[in-house]
Amino acid sequence: MMESALLSHILVAAGMGLVGAVVFAAIGLVSGTDETTTLAPLTLLVVLLGVPPEGVFTFFLAGAVAKHMTHAIPTALLGIPGDTLATPLLQDANHLRNLGVPHIALRKMISGAIIAAFVAVPLAVLFAVLLAPFGSTITKAAPWIFVVAAVIIAYSSTGRWASVATLVPFVFVVVALQTVTAKYGVKLSISYFLGIAIGPLIADLYSVISPTDRKRMRRDKVRTFAIAPDVKGWAGYFPNPFRVLDRQQTRWTVATAAISSATFVFSPVAMTVVLGEVVGSRVRHAYHRLTTVLAARNGVTEATYIAEALIPLIAFGLPLSPVAAGPAAPLFNAPPVFTVDAGGGQTHNLHNLLNHWEFLGYGLLAVALAALVSYPFAMNYARRAALFVSRRISHEAIIATFVGLILVISVWEGGLGGLLVILTMGLMGGLLSRTIGFNTGVQFMGYYTAVLTVPALLKLAG
Repeated sequence: MMESALLSHILVAAGMGLVGAVVFAAIGLVSGTDETTTLAPLTLLVVLLGVPPEGVFTFFLAGAVAKHMTHAIPTALLGIPGDTLATPLLQDANHLRNLGVPHIALRKMISGAIIAAFVAVPLAVLFAVLLAPFGSTITKAAPWIFVVAAVIIAYSSTGRWASVATLVPFVFVVVALQTVTAKYGVKLSISYFLGIAIGPLIADLYSVISPTDRKRMRRDKVRTFAIAPDVKGWAGYFPNPFRVLDRQQTRWTVATAAISSATFVFSPVAMTVVLGEVVGSRVRHAYHRLTTVLAARNGVTEATYIAEALIPLIAFGLPLSPVAAGPAAPLFNAPPVFTVDAGGGQTHNLHNLLNHWEFLGYGLLAVALAALVSYPFAMNYARRAALFVSRRISHEAIIATFVGLILVISVWEGGLGGLLVILTMGLMGGLLSRTIGFNTGVQFMGYYTAVLTVPALLKLAG
């Protein structure tokens, strides 16, 4: 009986992992698709549809790993970042494009990602297990830890002290909106989360209807791209990543992935930049430096994402990292299925529903599925996929799809109140992110500060 139940769980996990890998491998081809705007709403939808915990976990992780492989395609071949974490890769990728070898850049990036993903999962679980004994203490202190984490993450953002200072009015707005909706008997959680997630998108939509900003956004001509011919350097369908990277590149990829797997409170972009600079300073030959840095940096994007989702989830059950508070937030808090209690920091989410061995096993399964889907596809069909997306896929259609999904969820949760909260949080957060660098990761920490810390402060005040 137990064996049949285990087999059923594995089949659910494999099925949802495969869906996540396919969906996000395709989304990764579309340049500018932000992780929070895409991963978070679809993962939230999977949670709300009642998918079992192991299926939710593999869907998210396989999707994240797959996206961070295929986001290399527009970055390397078209010269435009596939998503936010691909931005630090752009300069080195453009240098190799100018040398006429964008396909080499692409292969190094993707091979670094697949190796780093397999390194990151067991290490992240190990570090989480080491931190787990302190979980109950950290959970009780959650209201105060969120304040400290929010300040650290705000200072690590591009806004620096401006982001730190903005936390106070941002938290006040969240508390004010909660008070207003509560007067009408509407208790919202998901709508705040979605409003923050799509903030930049809402700000852009408002900018389009503004005569002032519309002039700034207008373009005189259609953007053109030049894609070099593809050259295949291996036999068969599934190339060996350890042969695509040389020994030195493999060592640097493994080392940087191990380092980033041990961290979970720093900005993923910052980790990608810093570790890339460390690698670049150790490699002398210019061409070899470019390819090695690209492999290591794309590996860091994978490892950091995995670690920042897994360590807080396994050890604490609280979203105490930029990734956990942003794209991975539905794994922690998706009422009524997953919850984080505002009063005592108590949790009911994947932290409580899966054990350490299940996180390890399903995590490796998710990475394997993403590798089977994304890696050979990107290595064999990257050029054709990039051409198809740039010529045939409408960015407006993709944006409209996500807008429609978010509208449905907000109305389902709170009717008109949910919709208004999404518009308010999205417009405010999007403009703050654009103007002073108060990014979505900081905003999520501000939201959790509002729902966890403010009630604790009021309780202390009597």
